[in-house]
Amino acid sequence: MAAGSAIQIPSRLPLLLTHEGVLLPGSTMRTSVDSPRNMQLVRSRLLKGTSLRSTIIGVIPNTSDPTSDCDELPSLHRIGTAALAVQVVGSNWPKPHYTLLVTGLCRFQILQLLKEKPYPVAEVEQLDRLEQFTNQLKSEEELGELSEQFYKYAVQLVEMLDMSVPAVAKLRRLLDNLPREALPDILTSIIRTSNQEKLQILDAVRLEERFKMTIPLLVRQIEGLKLLQKTRKPKQDDDKRIVAIRPNRRINHIPSTAEDEEEEEDHDDVVMLEKKIRTSSMSEQALKVCLKEIKRLKKMPQSMPEYALTRNYLELMVELPWNKSTKDRLEIRAARILLDNDHYAMEKLKKRVLEYLAVRQLKNNLKGPILCFVGPPGVGKTSVGRSIAKTLGREFHRIALGGVCDQSDIRGHRRTYVGSMPGRIINGLKTVGVNNPVFLLDEVDKLGKSLQGDPAAALLEVLDPEQNHSFTDHYLNVAFDLSQVLFIATANTTATIPPALLDRMEIIQVPGYTQEEKIEIAHRHLIPKQLEQHGLTPQQIQIPQVTTLDIITRYTREAGVRSLDRKLGAICRAVAVKVAEGQHKETKPDRAEVGEGEDCKEHVTEDAKPESITDTADLALPPEMPILIDFHALKDILGPPMYETEVSERLSQPGVAIGLAWTPLGGEIMFVEASRMDGEGQLTLTGQLGDVMKESAHLAISWLRSNAKRYQLTNASGSFDLLDNTDIHLHFPAGAVTKDGPSAGVTIVTCLASLFSGRLVCSDVAMTGEITLRGLVLPVGGIKDKVLAAHRAGLKRIIIPRRNEKDLEEIAVNVRQDLTFVMASCLDEVLNAAFDGGFAVKPRVEHLNSKL
Repeated sequence: MAAGSAIQIPSRLPLLLTHEGVLLPGSTMRTSVDSPRNMQLVRSRLLKGTSLRSTIIGVIPNTSDPTSDCDELPSLHRIGTAALAVQVVGSNWPKPHYTLLVTGLCRFQILQLLKEKPYPVAEVEQLDRLEQFTNQLKSEEELGELSEQFYKYAVQLVEMLDMSVPAVAKLRRLLDNLPREALPDILTSIIRTSNQEKLQILDAVRLEERFKMTIPLLVRQIEGLKLLQKTRKPKQDDDKRIVAIRPNRRINHIPSTAEDEEEEEDHDDVVMLEKKIRTSSMSEQALKVCLKEIKRLKKMPQSMPEYALTRNYLELMVELPWNKSTKDRLEIRAARILLDNDHYAMEKLKKRVLEYLAVRQLKNNLKGPILCFVGPPGVGKTSVGRSIAKTLGREFHRIALGGVCDQSDIRGHRRTYVGSMPGRIINGLKTVGVNNPVFLLDEVDKLGKSLQGDPAAALLEVLDPEQNHSFTDHYLNVAFDLSQVLFIATANTTATIPPALLDRMEIIQVPGYTQEEKIEIAHRHLIPKQLEQHGLTPQQIQIPQVTTLDIITRYTREAGVRSLDRKLGAICRAVAVKVAEGQHKETKPDRAEVGEGEDCKEHVTEDAKPESITDTADLALPPEMPILIDFHALKDILGPPMYETEVSERLSQPGVAIGLAWTPLGGEIMFVEASRMDGEGQLTLTGQLGDVMKESAHLAISWLRSNAKRYQLTNASGSFDLLDNTDIHLHFPAGAVTKDGPSAGVTIVTCLASLFSGRLVCSDVAMTGEITLRGLVLPVGGIKDKVLAAHRAGLKRIIIPRRNEKDLEEIAVNVRQDLTFVMASCLDEVLNAAFDGGFAVKPRVEHLNSKL
């Protein structure tokens, strides 16, 4: 492209039409291309071209490209800039377009437009020389005083800027190295000028004219900078202020007075932070680390990203309660009253809290226990943790662990990571502000595990009394004492908790509530809470205990009281509608007689009517108050009963027995059904059974086959081989629910014995127990929850293994009085108790063969 010293542009150039800015020779501009002709120019010329000539285009300023190919080109500006396309970037959002980075080479003049489609091409004449200037002295002599004046103003402008900025220093070097002819165009593109002024500079073809037009622009920019510096003179730059203040601080620490030092600290946050660190009661190791970090912070400019990270770290260290604690309330009598008022039943929990208080009275430096409340949902595990904190007079903080699968949530992130933060334990201590709060680790059995680590393993250090006195969070990187924290974990089951973590906690079982306990909880806590939430008073609604019992038995079937609470809320909402409607009615003197039979769910006694009207006259209550909720009102509000007593109906034919199962949601009764048919001796099991339950079914059929003659059990053809030409199908209803465990063994044996003997199992009997091949009954777990489930279902007799007799002591006395327990150590005792009249061995009549 260079022949000798002169550089020529092509005589024919494709034209890029732009109206956004003006490109001057020697400057660089980024422009967006989205019109049809310009897009076609980029695709055909720039993207497909292979030579350097194909990257040279003509940029025509002050001319917009039509939005359609059919439109004619507007009149083109006479002078343009030959440019080199340095970069092309395409995008489809929000619409297809290209972004070009072009560098101006020289001016040209359009002689003739050769074609308009698909993109304009014109014959051009080069106006500027593109030479390799080697003799700079010669050029300076030709330009004369005008060039020197321009150079003086340019140097003055650049030196008014901050020379520490690399771009400014580079511009200062360019003023000395570039030829003077190129400076007007370059500086015009740098300083603050309008497009019209740049267009005038572009049209100035003669160099003298260009200098004369550019010098006023430089003078205007210099005057503007001088005015700006005058307004900013009292306020120095931040970096200079830091450099000016900190040496004085180092000097003034020795001779300055206390008043001057306090005044200086008020204006310097870093010094205030250092003072807080020195006056805090953190450990010696933590203080050493903080002083080292504050020393680094003083030498660090505020513009550095690490400045904010280090400062946040130091502020957290200052805010942590290293030695700040609350004083425990250790009055056992007051604590017992408070716990009884907040929670009904839960004797084990209350006993354990009172034991802790008693030991704290005798020993002040007792380490906080690690408790784990295990029980079904809705029994009050979380709320009792809050009550324990209230009883002790401590701060309470809840940490939800359900679904947590990153160990950094417990231990925190290391400060080398972007966005690092401390773990939930340290964050909780910062929130409560004391080092001996009550921490509730909710749903510890639902911790996950992922590639980011195992949070359950991270909890091992937190929940170990021998280790948590020096718990090290990754963010802090110093030890923190957690030994005074009272940790309480909650879980629905211990099956999903790792054994190592389970070993560190004191397990306290929280079983489900009996019907009597639920009634007391409803009338002591739930109903008053719902009345307060819905703006009702006891003079407006009455829910007798009989109605509460109907809700418990016919509309809910759970171990806790959450569903009961929701049903009571639905009743209060329905009554609130009646009350709101009644407040807008016109009261009449004889309204009491008319309103008595309006609705079957509004029953008011004659004594209660005048009292409710007079006592709440300010509320303009209708005379139907209070609204009494009875069975008919329940049906209207809650709909038909969800649960009916179906035990007797389902046991109306042979081959059905009732078992007891334990789930994380509490105990449940479980029906086992069996049928037989002609076949090839196969045993079919359905109902989503686990491997253990399937093995129990095979054990049951094997024991019955081996004892068929003893109990005179035969198949349909009269054979003692129960599977001879007979198929057996065992089904466990609620097929969508997965079932497993060994406790259904005795139930399966009883069900099959009923099927082959043709006798009905007693309709009020439920059973649980594991069996062996020899006919022994082994103990199982979850006895209390299973017994409560049978009690809720209205069953009267329960068959349990004899070795589980000790577990009956945990059951309330009133529940034990309603039930009859049969202790069984072998299957003979189970069968005798499950059938009316027993299931004794039938005597066999021995036939003597005649020897005659």
